[in-house]
Amino acid sequence: MAEFTMELNDDQKQVRDWIHGFAADVIRPAAAEWDEREETPWPVIQEAAKVGIYSLDFYAQQFFDPTGLGIPMAMEELFWGDAGIALSIVGTGLAAIGVVANGTEEQIGTWIPQMYGTPDDVKVAAFCSSEPDAGSDVGSMRTRAVYDQAKDEWVLNGTKTWATNGGIANVHIVVAVVDPELGTKGHASFIVPPNTPGLSQGQKFKKHGIRASHTAEVVLEDVRIPGSCLLGGKEKLDERLARARERARSGGGERVKNAAMATFEASRPAVGAMAVGTARAAYEVALEYAKTRTQFGRPIIDNQGVAFQLADMRTQIDAARLLVWRASWMAAAGRPFTSAEGSMSKLFASEAAKKVTAQAVQILGGNGFTREYPVERMHRDSAIYTIFEGTSEIQRLVIARTLSDMPIR
Repeated sequence: MAEFTMELNDDQKQVRDWIHGFAADVIRPAAAEWDEREETPWPVIQEAAKVGIYSLDFYAQQFFDPTGLGIPMAMEELFWGDAGIALSIVGTGLAAIGVVANGTEEQIGTWIPQMYGTPDDVKVAAFCSSEPDAGSDVGSMRTRAVYDQAKDEWVLNGTKTWATNGGIANVHIVVAVVDPELGTKGHASFIVPPNTPGLSQGQKFKKHGIRASHTAEVVLEDVRIPGSCLLGGKEKLDERLARARERARSGGGERVKNAAMATFEASRPAVGAMAVGTARAAYEVALEYAKTRTQFGRPIIDNQGVAFQLADMRTQIDAARLLVWRASWMAAAGRPFTSAEGSMSKLFASEAAKKVTAQAVQILGGNGFTREYPVERMHRDSAIYTIFEGTSEIQRLVIARTLSDMPIR
């Protein structure tokens, strides 16, 4: 187990500088164009694939960094470049992680390559969980998966929403209800192969921010998939459902933490790192502007009103990064989040990103309100961090429940 440290080693610094160079040279120059177009930046994803950033191997190497800092370091640098494009690059990773975490070796070997494609023919994947009436409340999920034993097929029906790469993905990972009586314990995940009949893209959302990332509904109408597309296999599912039914019959037994919530808790520091990247980018623009913008015969940074804002911005960014790094190290070291440290990091970093980007707009004044300067886009992008993968309100609820061990409502 690696000791906690705030100093990156030489290998980590080399990787960080490589990612930063790609973000500076490839992502950032393309950011404004793809934000305006509100389209998936396929050429940028292809460039990321060619250099090795858009690949499962890259994320696996960062994930298995024993210090836990590989993923947050990579996320911060990519999202420093641009949040929308970065999400287009990393969005496939959520679906891939779902397969790696829950799938068999055969499923991993078969489907992960199809999610990414090749540098000459890049593909993307989508993870489909949220629904129109089931966002934070995953217990309200309605998408059903029914097993057709005669044909060894699963039949999926329902509508998913807020799916990154939804409808344009080569492979979709869909969470569905297999036993409604078991609530969240009756959910399972399925692989929907390319060109499967019955799966279609619904509404594509025109968003406030992260506009270079494709977000849409995914409609499933009598989608039939082979039995082998149930992640983990049917035998494992049957065993899990049997245990859940037994606990339900015996009055629930000891309190069991929901597996999906545990997964989200472990992944939230990565979202916090994304927020740190966006906040840092806005801060750097504001700092440079304050040093060069002259009013009343002197740079505006000479005014305490501006200087103190910059001091607060940098302090919030550094504090957010430390919370993210602590949670990431704890996850890598196998230490439980006894105080919901994962949610703490995501909550603080996402709220900090909104504040810092708003302050950057204020420091630039009228220029900050125009699209001639990137802080306007960064401020729009930052809003998503307090919403996706658990709103700030949900994070506070998770933290409060963890600290009190009470069912706070």
